[in-house]
Amino acid sequence: MFENSNKKAIALKYQDKDIAPEISAKGKGKLAEKIINLAVENGIYIKEDPEIADILYCLDIGQYVPEQLYNVIAGILVTIYNIDNK
Repeated sequence: MFENSNKKAIALKYQDKDIAPEISAKGKGKLAEKIINLAVENGIYIKEDPEIADILYCLDIGQYVPEQLYNVIAGILVTIYNIDNK
């Protein structure tokens, strides 16, 4: 399989008690592929959006998503909620 060394993956976690979604993992290239494969294996929703990935990749693991991205992330969470309730 062709590996895209520029591919980025960012994992977010969010629970009701959290003030905002948090970066729980991130990686580039082979590490990104591992993160994506783990998500697929565990039935975790994957949103492919290089622009969002570039912005989120600048954040550190454990850092909350900035307020400017709340609407974008909320849209993703709504999609996940709708998928889970089907």
